[in-house]
Amino acid sequence: MNRQFLRNLSAFMRGMYAGIPIGLGYFAVSFAFGIQARAAGISAFQAFCLSGSNLTSAGQFAGLAVIESAGALATLALTQLVINLRYCLMSCALSQKLSPETPFFHRFLMACGVTDEIFGVSVSVNGWLSPYYHYGQTVVAWPGWAFGTLCGALAGNILPDSVTAALSIALYGMFVAIVVPAASRDRKIFAVSISAALLSLFFTYCPILEKISSGTRIILVTLIVAGIAAWLFPMKEETKNA
Repeated sequence: MNRQFLRNLSAFMRGMYAGIPIGLGYFAVSFAFGIQARAAGISAFQAFCLSGSNLTSAGQFAGLAVIESAGALATLALTQLVINLRYCLMSCALSQKLSPETPFFHRFLMACGVTDEIFGVSVSVNGWLSPYYHYGQTVVAWPGWAFGTLCGALAGNILPDSVTAALSIALYGMFVAIVVPAASRDRKIFAVSISAALLSLFFTYCPILEKISSGTRIILVTLIVAGIAAWLFPMKEETKNA
């Protein structure tokens, strides 16, 4: 075996290891989605296909609300565009972590697996990000989301509402667990995280700004905080492989 293959395999295995907590968290949250999808009249197989082809928690919950209300396809498409537009920003950030020699097909495939949690882990890698590290996370996270939905849809309404509600917030706790270690090591990341949280609270409770949709608020907060952070704390060009 050549050395490049072994390096790619090592990166893939490390990505799978890093993706285990993500997959478990996805299973818990998608279980709740599967229950709600079943209650909305969607079959278990349809719910499984929905999660297997989307991999977006906020987008799917919002889409399910549109489906339940018999909304128009244009409304569904616009809702998904606004809510998931943040992934475009995440993809742009990840592209800066890739070596300039990374082929286009790797960038294309990686974009299919960009989620909040996978992004959080991938962007925190030191040096260049290996596409195979990203793939390793994705192949663990995707089954957790898809099969969690299937199990939830098959279980129906067996679980009480309190348990379902607890499962629905597990993903947020996992994302906090991703941010906290990096913030504890770097004061700049800590300052950026706190600034983003405070600005998000301002957007949420300000009488005028509170009318902006949650997806749009996320995009605006990301652009403002990330833009100021990039201006105040420019990062040096990374040259090491990861």
